[in-house]
Amino acid sequence: MTQYHQQSSAEVMNKLSVTNKGLSDSDVQKRQEVYGFNVLEEGKKISTLAVFFGQFKDLLVIILMIAAIISFLLGEVESTIVILIVIILNAILGTVQHVKAEKSLGNLKALSSPIAKVMRNNQIIEIPSKDIVVGDLLYLEAGDYINADGRLVESHNLHINESSLTGESLAVAKFADPIKEDVTIADKKNMVFTGSFVTNGRGIVIVTAIGMETEIGKIANLLDTAKEKKTPLQVSLDQFGEKLALGITMICVVIFTIDLVRGRELVESFMFAVSLAVAAIPEALSSIVTIVLAFGTQKMAKENAIIRKLFAVESLGSVSVICSDKTGTLTENKMVVQHVFVDQKVIQHDQLQMKNTIEKDLIWKALLCNDALERDHKEIGDPTEIALVKLGKQYDFDELIVRENCPRVAELPFDSDRKLMSTVNRINQQNIMITKGALDVLLSKITKINTSNGLLTITHEHKKKIEEVNRDFSMNGLRVLAIAYKEVYEPRAISVVDERDLIFVGLIAMMDPPRKESKAAVESCIKAGIKPVMITGDHKITATAIAKQIGILQDPTEAIEGAEIEKLTDRELQEKVQDFSVYARVTPEQKIRIVKAWQEKGNVVAMTGDGVNDGPALKQADIGVAMGITGTEVAKDASSMILTDDNFSTIVKAISNGRSIYTNIKNAILFLLSGNAGAIFVVLYATVLGLPVPFAPVHLLFINLLTDSLPAIAIGLEPNNKNTMKDKPRNIHTPLLNRIFTTQVVLEGLLIAISTAVAFEIGLSTGDTLTASTMAFTTLCLSRLIHGFNSRSKQSIFAIGVFSNKYTWLAFLIGFVALHVVLFVPSFTDIFEVATLTGAQLGFIYSLSFLPFLVNQWYKLLFVRSK
Repeated sequence: MTQYHQQSSAEVMNKLSVTNKGLSDSDVQKRQEVYGFNVLEEGKKISTLAVFFGQFKDLLVIILMIAAIISFLLGEVESTIVILIVIILNAILGTVQHVKAEKSLGNLKALSSPIAKVMRNNQIIEIPSKDIVVGDLLYLEAGDYINADGRLVESHNLHINESSLTGESLAVAKFADPIKEDVTIADKKNMVFTGSFVTNGRGIVIVTAIGMETEIGKIANLLDTAKEKKTPLQVSLDQFGEKLALGITMICVVIFTIDLVRGRELVESFMFAVSLAVAAIPEALSSIVTIVLAFGTQKMAKENAIIRKLFAVESLGSVSVICSDKTGTLTENKMVVQHVFVDQKVIQHDQLQMKNTIEKDLIWKALLCNDALERDHKEIGDPTEIALVKLGKQYDFDELIVRENCPRVAELPFDSDRKLMSTVNRINQQNIMITKGALDVLLSKITKINTSNGLLTITHEHKKKIEEVNRDFSMNGLRVLAIAYKEVYEPRAISVVDERDLIFVGLIAMMDPPRKESKAAVESCIKAGIKPVMITGDHKITATAIAKQIGILQDPTEAIEGAEIEKLTDRELQEKVQDFSVYARVTPEQKIRIVKAWQEKGNVVAMTGDGVNDGPALKQADIGVAMGITGTEVAKDASSMILTDDNFSTIVKAISNGRSIYTNIKNAILFLLSGNAGAIFVVLYATVLGLPVPFAPVHLLFINLLTDSLPAIAIGLEPNNKNTMKDKPRNIHTPLLNRIFTTQVVLEGLLIAISTAVAFEIGLSTGDTLTASTMAFTTLCLSRLIHGFNSRSKQSIFAIGVFSNKYTWLAFLIGFVALHVVLFVPSFTDIFEVATLTGAQLGFIYSLSFLPFLVNQWYKLLFVRSK
């Protein structure tokens, strides 16, 4: 691959056969035949209809469809309709989510301006951006979006914001000189890239790449190839569906065989087995999971986390690694002065004394040699200059009043080659030239130093001290500006020649500080067994300094740069990835490699980002987290979750919510399966003993749609456990239907079955099969409604609070009232095939229904520890 940044602009023009007159019309035509048009190509898209029908391939959905067919064969049209509605709603929901997720490439296209200025046939003309070809001379000025990648031929104070590519908000000063080293995109200061925009100055660029060959094009290709992973819950539900299908099939075959052996009619035996299948299949499971996740998203939205993909809520609970951007997520995304070095001493930014003339003089000069301002809470100007304005405000100096009192009479704007800015201001009837910029440039131009002992000739010792302080600041990730001045005797235009024989005033060190809540959030992650990792386009020193402050980095050896990652194979990176906590100066490809390496280690990875460069990694991660304030549309569309406050601590809250939601869903599934298991055991009991069928199909419909759904949803809305972040992330490879979970389902199902079977036997003792069936149906309904309180938590209901979940009480009351309407309202007794019960029989039912709850609570009080 040609490294244009390492060649001179003349060499690049010669290589691409371009002159200062630009391309001719014939050149353009030939090049379009070779390179094509400057557009981003879209891969083959799946139609919306195909996506919709693809939703029906899920095994759980297939089971539900089988349940609908069985219900139809049983003549239960209402049941069939309800199940089909659930299936179709889920398919529509899945389709909508898929369509939303595929917007990323369209938003990449929107990053470019529709027109561009180029030199053709020795004339500057405007053309559609799609018609740009390799070799075009592109003319840029402030405000222009850049439409192609290219090598700078000329740069006049050109500054370009490349945040969409690099993630760093500070504009980059550009120059035309070659860079001999092999550097990353962020350090290619003589190149420009599609999707960035010019903030200052002007320049001429020779186009070196268009369309899919640009850096944005490569990201578009990565977005197209990055695959979204199924969430742990989706994987668990898939595995659960397979096991459930196998188990139900085996049970139905066994029941069918036993009935045939006992001499029951073939059709009757078949219908009995089918009714058992209807009882066993939790038809409402899919919709209940969706409803619980939807409620979870509403709660999280109130806490500044907007969930774009429902199942991502649950994935948050499994996160074991958070790869976070630095700027704006862990930090405040604004420069703030931390220290100053003045009068030979380092002073905290809030410890300056305005009675000290030199310290006051430093602030005034920082405000005068400065173009930034702050008005009505709006900041206008370069972030480093805004930091100086804020320092002045800290000491009640208004930058506009200071500048009015000391008017500017001449200036020399900042230049990336000089790394300096100078102004001449009228101060106390004198013309004072103030110069600020990089110390390595300014120090050689200084001849004197301002001290409390007056102006002194600067010595080697003075310079050594200044350099040591500057080095300490830089090693701590601080951006350092040096300020100097001198008197000029005639107010006139100044030139670079005047930037000499200066008097040193001091150094001002600033940084983008960590958010106040970041350190606590990182600490919370570590306690919860989650590895926080910083991935940034910023320099290693800056990234390391921030990471140390907030607790991500313990040892400097845990930091690595993109150039070092590039030398590692995927296997080597996978082996070493857990050794690093900070990844600096990384490219979009490297971000994906880092995320994949953590995933290959068996981790569930959350990745934060805001730029276009983050899009592919956000899509590759198990949970992509985009910034709502600073994030590009590309980042948002590739993500699973959007933070409306761009705050790392919000991710930690979301993980806590995700853990609670997964626990609630698991408890809801436990409730459904244990109740269904109870029904199955009763049917098996009746079959083995040759007793009548305990339940009519209409009983099963009532149980599945009322006594199942409402309590399960209520369990899904259980309040968060405040101790959830003290646990380690759950192992995603542990199936939902594991040995412990299955044992619990069977034991709780047996308790419900025993109570129901006893009620059935009491009913049979009257000699009336309808009474026996009614008692079994009522006991099963009521015991399952009460069992909803058991399923709220592993702990006793008294430990978590009897009334802490109002929804479980509401679900119980609705179910209880509905059941008694069926039992006592004549028009319903016929529909639901129930007999009139005596007071004694109701007494038996209430007592038997309460027994499973008592046994469960007794066990939890004695053997389950509160936590």
